[in-house]
Amino acid sequence: MRRPAPSAEMSLWSWGLYGAFCGVLVGVIAFAPARWLASAVREASNQKVDLANARGTVWSGSAQLVFSGGTGSGDTTVLPGDVRWQLEPRWNGLVARLSADCCTPQALQVNAAPLGWGGLHLSLADGQSQWPAGLLTGLGTPWNTVQPLGQLELSSKALTLDLAEGRVSLAGTFQIDALQVSSRLSTLQPMGSYRVTLRGGAPTTLSLETLDGSLQLSGQGQWLGQGLRFEGVANAAPGRLEALSNLLNIIGRRDGARSILKVG
Repeated sequence: MRRPAPSAEMSLWSWGLYGAFCGVLVGVIAFAPARWLASAVREASNQKVDLANARGTVWSGSAQLVFSGGTGSGDTTVLPGDVRWQLEPRWNGLVARLSADCCTPQALQVNAAPLGWGGLHLSLADGQSQWPAGLLTGLGTPWNTVQPLGQLELSSKALTLDLAEGRVSLAGTFQIDALQVSSRLSTLQPMGSYRVTLRGGAPTTLSLETLDGSLQLSGQGQWLGQGLRFEGVANAAPGRLEALSNLLNIIGRRDGARSILKVG
């Protein structure tokens, strides 16, 4: 019986090693531990968001969601219960689903797809969720000073986001209702309820309005592709100025009985 030529044996060994390498690589990718995702989230958020006690894999896992003020900050808040995620690669992108024990009646779903050379298209499925306003305290200034309490109700409709060449383009609507909000800077419990609405288009606009309460907030702004410009006013309802004076001093530039809110 003739033995294969040395070159044929080398070829067989090469294909065998290549197959073993591919098998190991697929296994590593498929079963990559959830802590790898947690590490990526920490780096991307500049240490402000953490997936603590991450379990499972990069593709399907759970953890505790922790917000902090970043490196060196002592401000930390933890979302009650666990958050769970599923990442599903597809030929044209990635589908991500996120759910939280406390806050999402239905899982939030984001579809991601490449856009041109180096761009990214994101679309958020229509949905609603409710989050404790106190979670913001962990993000540091100015939230650790205001220390808001209340409920944040988030909703979206046909929301898409395009990132290309350093610019951001948004379509659809994103709304935040901050309900029964209070703060350690005021004795009023609660101070009021408010609505922030982001509407995509050219230009993308941002509006702030008061739904009810003693602290009256209003304002308008625009997203100009690379930054936000916003101007608004905070007032106290008649007879409530003394109880809200400290807060008015903190949230903007004081102008008599009102405070001027400005970003950008």
